[in-house]
Amino acid sequence: MRPERGETRTPRDLALRLERGTIETSMNLQDTSSKPPASTGAPKEPANNGANSSDNADNASSEYQQRLVPGTDVVASPAQEKVAARQTDDYALLNPCDDDLPFTQSDTWRVLRIQSEFVYSFERMSRVGPAIAVFGSARLDESSPYYNLTQTTSAALVREGWAVITGGGPGLMEAANKGAHQSEAQRSHSEIEQADKASSARSIGLNIELPFEQHSNPHLDLSLNFHYFFCRKMNFVKYASGFVIMPGGFGTMDELFEALTLVQTHKIQDFPVVLMGIEYWKGLLDWIQTTMLTSGTISPIDMDLIYLTDDPEDAVRHIFNHTRDLRHPTENGQI
Repeated sequence: MRPERGETRTPRDLALRLERGTIETSMNLQDTSSKPPASTGAPKEPANNGANSSDNADNASSEYQQRLVPGTDVVASPAQEKVAARQTDDYALLNPCDDDLPFTQSDTWRVLRIQSEFVYSFERMSRVGPAIAVFGSARLDESSPYYNLTQTTSAALVREGWAVITGGGPGLMEAANKGAHQSEAQRSHSEIEQADKASSARSIGLNIELPFEQHSNPHLDLSLNFHYFFCRKMNFVKYASGFVIMPGGFGTMDELFEALTLVQTHKIQDFPVVLMGIEYWKGLLDWIQTTMLTSGTISPIDMDLIYLTDDPEDAVRHIFNHTRDLRHPTENGQI
């Protein structure tokens, strides 16, 4: 269900409504399709000695069980997350449009908003020099060994003259921006004075509107916020000279296979795709080799698109050598 005209729809507003308890009312009004129907009349006998009804009751209760939403400081149930997701611009765009909506909520109007998002982001990102996109989980914090690995890898990239682009959020995205920001702080004043603010940015975050707000991490030189996932992904691909994939979930997998697909089909240049974390990725790579490759759905040469390592210096060396004829810093690390 679409929000009423004039109703707030930003993630921050939704989080505040949740804290006040008012989103529960919205859930009752908007998400009745997912709730178990109210009992009417005499109860029916369970179909299988009560076993199935017990399972259904457990599933229903888990749907409304409160928990911390990953990557945020908001407590909500899965049902409340679904309601909040319906308030985002991506949901409004990707689902059928009601004919009686005002023009400013129509698909035609959204095309103009999408255009403006591209114009603004292209204007800001076009002045950033050669950069590497670093992807990874928002859920892995400083207690994870991959946090330090991400931070170290990002710092090494910046020392060699690259900027680092992430999703701008918490977890391993924060680690990458933190490493880039700290390494940037060690550059000399003369180096920084040679470029203006945008082109000298080394730690860049491309944040996205989510059902509950993903706050930008505090280690950014340049931060952009997107309403639409595909506008954000376009900027990752358009302004990156390579991709470093840290351990992550579905979103990281999406970014990994997006990069591989674009390189495989020659839609972008032969940019390097580096997987960091041998133990984490070996199961996926084994499956790709034993299932996809043996089934003929990919070619043996496609396996060469992926470089696997645990060593930050090895990753940077591979990226630096692989991009010599592409978008690349000069040999002394300057842009």
